[in-house]
Amino acid sequence: MRLSVLCLVLVSAMLCPPSRAQVPVFQVTPIQSSIRFNTTSSRPLTGNFDKWKATLTFASRDPTSAVLQVEIQTASVHCINSKNDDELKSTDLLNVAQAPVISFKSNKVVQTGKTTYDLVGTFTMRGVSKPATLKLVIADQGGGSGYVQGIVPFDLKDYGMTSTKKIDEHGEVDLNLKAEQVSGPELIRKRFQ
Repeated sequence: MRLSVLCLVLVSAMLCPPSRAQVPVFQVTPIQSSIRFNTTSSRPLTGNFDKWKATLTFASRDPTSAVLQVEIQTASVHCINSKNDDELKSTDLLNVAQAPVISFKSNKVVQTGKTTYDLVGTFTMRGVSKPATLKLVIADQGGGSGYVQGIVPFDLKDYGMTSTKKIDEHGEVDLNLKAEQVSGPELIRKRFQ
């Protein structure tokens, strides 16, 4: 009887996936984070997004198992000068009525330094998806915090945006996210050469 119970416990331990307590759990802290939309042209526009959600999860203690997902509510964009809000939200630019979400999801992580990683993934805006890369920096000591930073530059026309200007216009989404480890074991970094 004892042997069968012991075997049952061992088999269930081997077949069950690791629980959240066995992997590092990080939380993105909105107070110390920001996401911005910029256009560069003869009349530049900059707006900050107030409503967004970001998750940084790990499948194991290996930092290259990270998955970053970001969803930005386009209607939450606002400028310092509120007169520009309507222009950013218009059908010419963000088109908030038809395209309410901008997103990024990583699908690959590449270590680029001792504490730095590239988060390679897909950036989607106005129904158009393109590859993009963001940077992840994990604190050197303790591993309990990290930053995800990146600028996704684009030509407005590639995402169906139009302008009354006759010159090529560019835009970017600028992400600065701070993540704190809230539970689980520390990440185990590989030696980088």
